[in-house]
Amino acid sequence: MSQARSRARRAAMQALYQWQIAKHNIRDIESQFMAEQDMTQVDGDYFGTLLHGVPKQLDVIDAELAQVVDREVQQVDPIELALLRIGVYEFMFQLDVPYKVVINEAVELAKKYGAEDGHKYINGVLDKLARKLRAVECSARAGSSR
Repeated sequence: MSQARSRARRAAMQALYQWQIAKHNIRDIESQFMAEQDMTQVDGDYFGTLLHGVPKQLDVIDAELAQVVDREVQQVDPIELALLRIGVYEFMFQLDVPYKVVINEAVELAKKYGAEDGHKYINGVLDKLARKLRAVECSARAGSSR
């Protein structure tokens, strides 16, 4: 995956965090990011896809999360919640992104921005969801590693 896509995920995590906390309009947050952040090395299209896609599919995403998290979805740490929502969105709607990439990118962002062991939580939750939401891909991967 390109660095530009990784940067898009990071920016989307930050923007979705802001959306979750402040409840500002997504378009306003997007405009603010484009004006105030250096987005020159960011895949802007992918940033927009994640930033608009997660809120649009929030009910579906949170329903999937609710089945595997160990607390109410709204009680998950806000950074971790933003990363989990991005991960579930990518599992469900960005089928061109391999599930291993989705998990790895979320774990790496959690290591940098999340709580001390947040990356372990992210890894566990997304691993469970990958087996459900990307079952064919996961079983194909498991079969090829034997």
